[in-house]
Amino acid sequence: MEIEAEQPQQSCRIGADAVLSLQPNSSISIAYHPFFGPHDDLILLELDEKLLPDVLHQRVTLRGQPDEDGVLCTMSKTYAIKFVGTSNSVLLIPPSDQSVLCGNTQDCDEKDHDKKLVAPVIKVAPGIMELVEIAPKMDRLKMLLSENPYTFDDVLITEELGGMEKNNSNLYRWDDLIDKVQASDCELRSGLQALSAVEIDGYWRVVDENYMAGILNMLLHNSVLNDWSLNALDEIEVVGVLQSDGFPHKIVHHCLQVYGSKEDSGMWRLDEKRVCVHFARGILRGGKMRIENFMAEWMRKIPEGMQASFEMLEGEVLIEKLGIETWVHSFSVSSLPSAPAERFSMLFRERPKWEWKDLQPYIRSINLFLTLTDYKSIIYNL
Repeated sequence: MEIEAEQPQQSCRIGADAVLSLQPNSSISIAYHPFFGPHDDLILLELDEKLLPDVLHQRVTLRGQPDEDGVLCTMSKTYAIKFVGTSNSVLLIPPSDQSVLCGNTQDCDEKDHDKKLVAPVIKVAPGIMELVEIAPKMDRLKMLLSENPYTFDDVLITEELGGMEKNNSNLYRWDDLIDKVQASDCELRSGLQALSAVEIDGYWRVVDENYMAGILNMLLHNSVLNDWSLNALDEIEVVGVLQSDGFPHKIVHHCLQVYGSKEDSGMWRLDEKRVCVHFARGILRGGKMRIENFMAEWMRKIPEGMQASFEMLEGEVLIEKLGIETWVHSFSVSSLPSAPAERFSMLFRERPKWEWKDLQPYIRSINLFLTLTDYKSIIYNL
């Protein structure tokens, strides 16, 4: 191709469409556009073909705070934006309707055979932006919601104020969260579900674990008093009884969602594993225990009719040998950072050596941008 530094006097200026339709073994001249310059507001973005419909139909957003690197989010995924420099010259040519005609328009129509077609270059791009799929920043969500968990005090304040306006500092609506958390909408909803968050008066909250424990204990107590089956709980009856005990309707329903599942019949069934893990966490909150003492207390705590097994606690506890004794202590995967590097760092602070069967529950849910071979202290049981 021929590059001309000066504006041609006898040529018809065309745009990008003509360049794209250029036939094989044909050529076209290029020249500087009258508005040629750095144009820092124009950036090339390279896209995977599967992302093109989302971008063209404006189904993507850029998210991030001023002190963060921005990310691009579709409805379901999050992408880091990386600048990649190019060694070749990448020329930007505007569309035909934005090009400037040089010379007489009539001449262009009638005497094209005497004139050269010229593509005007408006900018030389130094590189392109690439998208790299990344894990959503769920640690940020966890931090925001943990600032002000929902407690029994919130219930009392709501009752005292009635319809009066409350202090909603450190509380976040959906729009606040999508502004502050680098995650797609689908990933954000999944993160809220994983944290057992609930929307209360328009704000997303996590319920204080002691308050949740109190609701569950009251539910189990009333199941004994009222002869309720834990496999067939009537929501209306359960909510009515617990409301009379001072628990809000919304929180009682949330308790059923956290510890149970709704059957096709419309009745609720408490999930055996979730309930048993809840009581195990409560027991180990006090610290390390001999495993036989822990198991004995755990069996006393769980509701009648439920069967607890140590396999339920995968990713929740660690066991260690101290002499001839076996001890158990709490180490929940839910307390670990979601970023792979930070998670591995915490894991190896906990233990300098891991067997694969012990490590697997703690890395199963993350995208491994780090390879396990970088950590020489892992012992593989193959």
